[in-house]
Amino acid sequence: MRWYPDRIPDWISSLFPNYTWHKNRSTKTIYLTFDDGPTPIATSYVLELLDKFNFKATFFLIGDRAQRYPELKQQLIDHGHSIGNHTHNHLNAWKTSNNEYLDNVAFAKANTSNKLFRPPYGRVRPGITNALIKEDYEIVLWDVLSGDFDVSRTAESCLKNLMNATRNGSIIVFHDSDKSYEKLQKILPNYFRWLRNRGYKSARL
Repeated sequence: MRWYPDRIPDWISSLFPNYTWHKNRSTKTIYLTFDDGPTPIATSYVLELLDKFNFKATFFLIGDRAQRYPELKQQLIDHGHSIGNHTHNHLNAWKTSNNEYLDNVAFAKANTSNKLFRPPYGRVRPGITNALIKEDYEIVLWDVLSGDFDVSRTAESCLKNLMNATRNGSIIVFHDSDKSYEKLQKILPNYFRWLRNRGYKSARL
């Protein structure tokens, strides 16, 4: 049984203003984001598709993977996309001490980003939040979750969710991981066509 919301209502995000949940609701621009990469097969596929549709995106990289695949990280930058920090080892803030977590973020910085941060699982604590803000990080969450990581869901249900939940300014989460690759191949081309046909533009954070 799914325990996560497909879309975060604005009234919830307004209660936590230290995080970026979405962007300007008055313009027909959305923000595609991809977590947990880079991985050779999935990231390369996503890059090719983004180029085909002339969309830009933001990739929240696991530092360890960015260190292992520096050429993929550079391709993301060369293709005009943004990269962000997703910790070095995909840590869960609810199961990690503040010091260990912040050290892991700092260690990932060299291979990711000095500005954008997304906590794995969307989990963070006030002490970590305050420390990261002091380091000038923008902590990016989302208002639309694709569900591509969920083995109990079909690609069709994920696509339907995306089309129902996407709004002006939405920040949408996908995963360029081996686990999500099969679903991405079914979801992304249809979703990208849907976005284009409805006049949405995609920008990087």
